[in-house]
Amino acid sequence: MFTRTDNSTPRSLRTWLSAACAGAAMVLGAQAHALDSRFTDANGDLVADAPTDPKLWIDPDTLVFAYTPVEDPAVYAKVWQEFLDHLAKTTGKKVQFFPVQNNAAQLEAMRAGRLHVAGFNTGSNPLAVNCAGFVPFTMMASNDDRYGYEMEIITYPASGIEKVQDIKGKKLAFTSETSNSGYKAPSALLREEFKMEAGKDYEPVFSGKHDNSIIGVANKDYPAAAIANSVLQRMQARDVVKPAQTVTIYKSQTFPTTGYGYVYNLKPELAEKVKEAFFTFNWEGSGLAKEFNTSEPPQEKFLPITYKEHWQVVRDIDQAMGVAYSCK
Repeated sequence: MFTRTDNSTPRSLRTWLSAACAGAAMVLGAQAHALDSRFTDANGDLVADAPTDPKLWIDPDTLVFAYTPVEDPAVYAKVWQEFLDHLAKTTGKKVQFFPVQNNAAQLEAMRAGRLHVAGFNTGSNPLAVNCAGFVPFTMMASNDDRYGYEMEIITYPASGIEKVQDIKGKKLAFTSETSNSGYKAPSALLREEFKMEAGKDYEPVFSGKHDNSIIGVANKDYPAAAIANSVLQRMQARDVVKPAQTVTIYKSQTFPTTGYGYVYNLKPELAEKVKEAFFTFNWEGSGLAKEFNTSEPPQEKFLPITYKEHWQVVRDIDQAMGVAYSCK
């Protein structure tokens, strides 16, 4: 993959976020990140507590698991199979892989009680937490505890786009409106740092998924796209696209990657078994290792996290953009 740097040396997202959020907080207040009225948060960790009434706990015979709809679900059903077998053995439950096609379907499935364990992408984690009762507790990391990915804006060689400002008057592919790197972070960056408004200075188009955006740029269907570089790295490792087919013109700070967790009303003993399954899974030689070790940093284990701490920067981006988690 070729990489070009922007000659203007833009400030980091974190720099302008500090200023943007200071103003936004005066308008949005605490309601921007409030849990839906169905949930309680007695300990202040920003995620829904398990119901105090045992009658409200769920203890399904079959646990349904879904991985974030980033790429071909058929590919990832195989990638996750060994982990799902381990999850079944640890919990004593049958486990079913649910191949979701988009973020909205994944969120609605958990909100409706049809999805019990899941990996939600970075940008949709806050919505899943606030509206679906998602309780994230882990994400993938390297053996030395490095984690995350960067948002990149990519183009193709000889596209005529040498720097971010060259996107003016052209199409820019986003993935979906719930995606952090595929929409929210780049939209905020373009507006705040480069004074470029969607629909006025460039034409936003939505591909639906990161792989669609990447393939679209590689095939010259899109002049530029905002993507998660971890997805690009994995696609290059599988030889879906060649490094020479894309050029990076912007790279952001590091964001947390997909958060894994369970629905809030899962029976507490079962929820603990779910956590045990993640933290006792042997990655060596597994489909997960083959797929995710190709990222940088390599993803080689499940690292304990908290939503309150690790998703702060993502909530800051949402607040700067005026996003409120209205659950309908």
